[in-house]
Amino acid sequence: MSEEQSAPVCYRHRNRQTYLRCVRCDKPICADCRIDAPVGFQCPDCVAEGRRTMRKTRSSFGGGARAGAAGTVTKALIGANVAVFVLALVAGGGLAAATSSALTPLHLLGAEIGYLPGYRSEVTAEVFGMSITAPFVAAGGYYRMITGMFLHFGAIHLLFNMVVLWMLGRILERDLGPARFTAAYFLSGLAGSVAVYLFSYDTFTAGASGAVYGLFGLLIMVNRKLRRDNQGIYVLLGLNLVLTLIMGFSFAGHVGGLVGGLICGAILTFTPRERRRLHWVGFAVFLIALAVVTFIQTGSLDNRFDIV
Repeated sequence: MSEEQSAPVCYRHRNRQTYLRCVRCDKPICADCRIDAPVGFQCPDCVAEGRRTMRKTRSSFGGGARAGAAGTVTKALIGANVAVFVLALVAGGGLAAATSSALTPLHLLGAEIGYLPGYRSEVTAEVFGMSITAPFVAAGGYYRMITGMFLHFGAIHLLFNMVVLWMLGRILERDLGPARFTAAYFLSGLAGSVAVYLFSYDTFTAGASGAVYGLFGLLIMVNRKLRRDNQGIYVLLGLNLVLTLIMGFSFAGHVGGLVGGLICGAILTFTPRERRRLHWVGFAVFLIALAVVTFIQTGSLDNRFDIV
């Protein structure tokens, strides 16, 4: 028998003779199938198996570090806010609404408003030629507590919130991972909405400010856990709070969001490292608490104003 006839053949290409072998399983592989390894070559099957069994890199709080580093959620949130702003202009706000705090039809239907004493419990607006009626929060329009987070009063309001979201969001998404960051963002924003419902229920309120202030609180707690300096965050937060008071912005919404972020941060940082799944239990308990407070306020307003 000749040397050519006795040469092994590639396990994937039976018509190709080869003297290369996979360093893991010792199967013969041809030049097209070989994959460079730290030592020698591996076959496609061993490489695929290694990828399946390799542990994913986790952030300090259990999230996907590689996915979080891309900042995908932060970019998506900014994109959604900008898209809703443009939609509000197109749906009836006009260019004038881009430079003012005017209520567009979309604000009437989606901004947070608990109840207007002496007014009916719903509002009607025309959007794209359609007449749409939407209830206030106290009359069942609880969706406003979320949709209001994506509406803004003018381009400056939007720009300010998006700049801060970009600055803080990428850091936190990298530290927490996309899932935990998303949950904390919306819980903080919802906490701001609940605070508005409690203390400013008779005013149309909109903006991502509650969620953005929540990022301040969240980053303060995360930095403390990771032993990073918070001095710059304290200065930036202080300037924002002063601006909130001077400009007459929704103080309740901003402080409520800040407190919500601190609570989310406490859930993440005080949970033992080996029991990270309890993060989600803590988030669920916080969400239930916000819902309970909301329904209690609805009952209180109904008793006071006999909302129909």
